[in-house]
Amino acid sequence: MKKIDLSSWNRKEHFDFFSQYDDPFFGIVTEVDCTNAYRFARENKYSFFAWYLHKAITAVNKIEEFKYRILGEEVVLYDVVHAASTIGRKDGTFGFSFIHFSEDFDVFNTDLLEEIKNVENTTGLRANEDAARKDAIHFSTLPWNKFTGLTHAKNFNNKDSVPKISFGRAFDSGSGKKLPVAVNAHHGLMDGIHLARFLEEFQKLLNA
Repeated sequence: MKKIDLSSWNRKEHFDFFSQYDDPFFGIVTEVDCTNAYRFARENKYSFFAWYLHKAITAVNKIEEFKYRILGEEVVLYDVVHAASTIGRKDGTFGFSFIHFSEDFDVFNTDLLEEIKNVENTTGLRANEDAARKDAIHFSTLPWNKFTGLTHAKNFNNKDSVPKISFGRAFDSGSGKKLPVAVNAHHGLMDGIHLARFLEEFQKLLNA
């Protein structure tokens, strides 16, 4: 983790400006092509959710701005960020999970499967120490619906700076499949161009 020198940071004015807002988050809702990723996951008997989640957190770790966080009055840059995803239970509730990032899908998937088991065997939110970690991306999936818009619950007394990425239900589109994606982030830490870079990298990994 590296502390950012705000006095020489090229985003200082942007950070100061947007940090005054009650809700400094902005976002985009779009779609990515998941044809190749969906086919590959099915052919290799992988969970499609696990596959695209891994590609998403891999893409995140390639974009510096997604690793900035606000800690008190400081801005820091994490070396690596991890996946903090909601996991649904059979009773209709969900719990929080924390999956350590690894470029190796099998390592990541093993950790994910363990966390899914932990969520299924507990009740409540699992709002533990891992759920409060800042070196993460907050992921969620709505596998029941294709969406074209999305909002999040907000606590205006909490200076949140963790980006939030949500996925909808993959759907057929022409000869392939599309996956709805919503990305929300603190505008003091990044702009639209950084969201675009993430989506471009995410698409490349899904295609590969």
